[in-house]
Amino acid sequence: MKYLLLLLLFSTSICFSQTEKTLAPKLQNIAWISGNWKGEAFGGKTEENWSKPSGGSMMATFKLIDKNEVVFYEIEIIREIENSLLLQLKHFGNDLKGWETKDETVDFPLIKLTSTKAIFKGMTFEKVNDNEMNVYVDIKDENGNIENVKFNYKK
Repeated sequence: MKYLLLLLLFSTSICFSQTEKTLAPKLQNIAWISGNWKGEAFGGKTEENWSKPSGGSMMATFKLIDKNEVVFYEIEIIREIENSLLLQLKHFGNDLKGWETKDETVDFPLIKLTSTKAIFKGMTFEKVNDNEMNVYVDIKDENGNIENVKFNYKK
């Protein structure tokens, strides 16, 4: 019984030690996202370029290339707002015609921030190391089903 209790206490302490500390929702805590990232998704090549934090925001451009042609672009920002972070984006076809209406954005409010993860509702950035990150995006298909798509990026 004594050994069982000791084992239980030990395993509980391991679980708590592996839990990452939640960080303040500040851009400086996600500066690791900045840089030129390249990967593959949807059968093509992807490129995402994130600026360093400045002026209360970070800005990115994204493009998907398939068969040597751009399929679509995105403009993304993460900004500090109301003691949190908000990720917003707009999609554009390869002709730069917007998918969303003029004043509409796709918004992802912050849920949790740790030293290696920025978890937004519907999108998560995960730092693998200084030169690699994963981005997980919830994408809804035409039937309303949601698929969590992984983008693996390297600098």
